Amino acid sequence: MVTHDSSAYWKATLALIRNVLIVWFVVSYGFGILLVDVMNTMHVGGYPLGFWFAQQGSMYVFVALIFIYAKLMGNIDRKFDVHEE
Repeated sequence: MVTHDSSAYWKATLALIRNVLIVWFVVSYGFGILLVDVMNTMHVGGYPLGFWFAQQGSMYVFVALIFIYAKLMGNIDRKFDVHEE
């Protein structure tokens, strides 16, 4: 029988969730609202970067976060031997 360190597992899991939520907050609120004027000085495809990021770029980051979370959560599961075969 394999014993698992559930406290360390949940600590690692919650740290990953915290980090993903921080990135999500910075991207959505920081880049989309707070830094929009600074980012609008640059252009992507003829559109101001702040506008583009608020409309399109944040969605790309959110989709990337899904894949990053899944990969890193799989690594945590393997590290603590709670992964599925």
